Amino acid sequence: MAMETLVDRGPSLQEAPLLFDRLEAQPADSLIALIALAEADPRPTKIDVGVGVYRDSDGNTPILRAVKKAERILEQVQTTKSYIGSQGDARFTQLIGEIVFGPNHDPNIVGLQTPGGCGALRIGADLIARAGGDIRIFVGQPTWPNHAPLIGTAGVPMVDYRYYDRATHRIDFDAMMESLKGARRGDVVLLHGCCHNPTGADLDADQWRAIADLVAARGLIPFVDLAYQGLGNGLEPDAAGTRLVVQAAEQALVAQSCDKNFGIYRERTGNLFIKASSPAQAEVAFGNLIGLARTMWSMPPDHGAAVARIVLEDPDLRADWHAELTDMCARIRRIRARLAAADPRLAYIGGEHGMFSMLPLTPDQVIGLRASHGIYMAPSGRFNVVGLSDDSVDRFAAAVLEAMDG
Repeated sequence: MAMETLVDRGPSLQEAPLLFDRLEAQPADSLIALIALAEADPRPTKIDVGVGVYRDSDGNTPILRAVKKAERILEQVQTTKSYIGSQGDARFTQLIGEIVFGPNHDPNIVGLQTPGGCGALRIGADLIARAGGDIRIFVGQPTWPNHAPLIGTAGVPMVDYRYYDRATHRIDFDAMMESLKGARRGDVVLLHGCCHNPTGADLDADQWRAIADLVAARGLIPFVDLAYQGLGNGLEPDAAGTRLVVQAAEQALVAQSCDKNFGIYRERTGNLFIKASSPAQAEVAFGNLIGLARTMWSMPPDHGAAVARIVLEDPDLRADWHAELTDMCARIRRIRARLAAADPRLAYIGGEHGMFSMLPLTPDQVIGLRASHGIYMAPSGRFNVVGLSDDSVDRFAAAVLEAMDG
C-alpha cells in the first residue's frame, strides 16, 4: 500500500520565525544617545548640557549633605530588607504630599510611591485608561520628549495645544486657552507645575488663575507634572500653581519626583497623587492604583524614599536640605543671569525658571556646535542651564552666539 502523503501545512519547524525574529528594530532614544556621545568624546573641554542633572560650580553632581547624613542613619536603624508593599513608604508619601499641597490639604487627595516621576506619569495614564470613556489628554507643545511615549503607551488619545512661541521666547497663552476651550468635561490637561521642561517659560500667577477658572468651569481634570519643585523660586512659590488648579478641580492627578530636589536621580523616587470627588471615590481610585502598581512594578524601590523620609522627619536634616536646595536654586538663577547678560538675544533666559531653556538654534547649528566645540544638547536647542560649570559659561555663550551669527 502506498504511503500517505503529508499535507503541506506551511513552513517547516526549522523555517518558522521564532519570537524575537518578529520584532522590528526601534529607533534609539535621542537623549540617551546624546549622553553616550558626550561620554565618548575625549575632548577635555567638552560641555554636556543635554542630560538633565544639577551640577555645581565645578561641574559635578554632588550628593546632598542631608542625603548623606540620612543614609548613614538609615544604615544604623534599618532592620530588614523585606518587602514594603505596593503602596511603598506611606509616611514618605504623606510628608511629600504636605510639601506639594500644604499641611492641611484636601482629605480627598491620596497618593502612592512610584519609581520616579516617570512611574507616576505612566501609572496615572494607565488609571485614566482603565476608567474608560471618551477621554482625551491635552498636551502642550513643546513638552518633555518622554511625555508622549509615557502617556501614549496607555492608549489614551492625545491632543496637542500650543504652549510656547520660539520666535518670541514667550508662552502663547492666548493660543493655549483657545485650544483648551475645545476640551470637553472629563478631558485631562497635562500641565508643568513649575520650571517648564524644555522651555523654562513658566505660567505666571494670573495665567494659573485663568487656567484654574477654566478647569472649574468646564469640568477638566488637571494632570500636573511636578518634577522640579524648589528649583525655580523655592518650595512654596513653586507649588502655588499646582495647588491653585488642584483646588479648583473636582478631580486631579499630580506626578511628583524627588530626583532633582533631593539629588537622588538613580534612586527613582516619586509619587502619584490623585484628588477624588469624595472619600469613597478616593478609596476606590486608590485601590485601582494599588492593583496597577502590582502589575507594573509590584513594589517601588525603598532606599530613596526612606532617605527622603528621614530627612523630612528630622528638623535639622530638613533645614539643611532646605538650605542646600535654596543654594541650588540661587546657582541656577546666577547662571541664567550670566547667559542673559552675554547678548540681548539671550536676555530672555534671565526671566525663565528651572534647569532648562531653549536656544534659537537649528538642528544643523546644534550639530555644528557639537563638532566644533564639543557642546552637546538636544537638536531642539533645549539645554540644561545648570549643566554648565562656572568656568564654562562664557565659553558656552560665545560658541552659541558664534553659531547664531553663522
